[in-house]
Amino acid sequence: MTKRPVLFVLFDGVQSLDVTGPLEVFAGADRFGGGGGGTYPISTASLDGGPVRSHSGLRLLPDTTLADADRPHTLVVPGGEGTRRPDPRLIDWLREHAPRADRLVSVCTGALLLAEAGLLDGHRVTTHWIACDHLARCYPTVDVDPDPIFVRDGSLSTSAGVTAGIDLALALVEEDMGRDAALTVARHLVVFLRRPGNQAQFSAQLSAQTARRAPLRDLQQWITEHPEGDLSVEALAARARLSPRHFARAFQADTGTTPGRYVDRVRLEHARRLLEETTDGVEEVARASGYGTPEGMRRAFVKAMGTAPAEYRRRFHAPVRPAPRAPRSTH
Repeated sequence: MTKRPVLFVLFDGVQSLDVTGPLEVFAGADRFGGGGGGTYPISTASLDGGPVRSHSGLRLLPDTTLADADRPHTLVVPGGEGTRRPDPRLIDWLREHAPRADRLVSVCTGALLLAEAGLLDGHRVTTHWIACDHLARCYPTVDVDPDPIFVRDGSLSTSAGVTAGIDLALALVEEDMGRDAALTVARHLVVFLRRPGNQAQFSAQLSAQTARRAPLRDLQQWITEHPEGDLSVEALAARARLSPRHFARAFQADTGTTPGRYVDRVRLEHARRLLEETTDGVEEVARASGYGTPEGMRRAFVKAMGTAPAEYRRRFHAPVRPAPRAPRSTH
């Protein structure tokens, strides 16, 4: 197996999970990926080689200085509070050395460091949702997409906040070692769902605000639990004991989105989860997700994802493992 050294850049104020999440994926690929180990020699480096403090106070001890670090195959630039006022020497090092890596990766607001070094100009990128507007405003030559959890643009890969770095690292492992290896690592890390890059940073529940009024909060939860039900404005209004007009206005005022958009997102997420995790037929998935017909679900997928349900399943379905057998009694 070809060796692909990975170098993590460390600095004061780094987000520790931006480092340890992807690092555990690459280390796990060596342990569990079936490549015999040694595929991803991992090292960490800071400007002077001394320890750094993460934003949460965790002390991290680098392996070496950035000046002494070997040229990596994959250079990972994490984010964190330390990206707000970075050391100019770090930006200079990135500007000179980052282009030499075969793959350049940023996690979360690490994209701000790459942008300051001029390495994102003309590229489509993403970052933590809270920093997307800032990135787009301060670096107008960068094409910022605030929605996906990670974006791959040639040899450059950028991810959204914190745990999205794990998803991106799994995608890189899949590219290097195959889909089975990435899924094996995901299972060992107990990652609930190996998310594709074009998945939105927010689920329906996170992208919409939690309603202030208890009846609407309860209704939001009920919608997620019953995607196959009658979720028309009239039916939801009746459940909330409001007139349709009053309900639609109150729902949008409380959640920041319309009832229809919220329902569309819930149904799409439910269908994606079934396609990824079960062997249910497309017709059954469509019915269980509230689309009624496979054609209705296909139109929703093509509009939101740019791909049909069958192709989505082919790319992202995780093999269903049989349940473990109970040990046979010896009595």
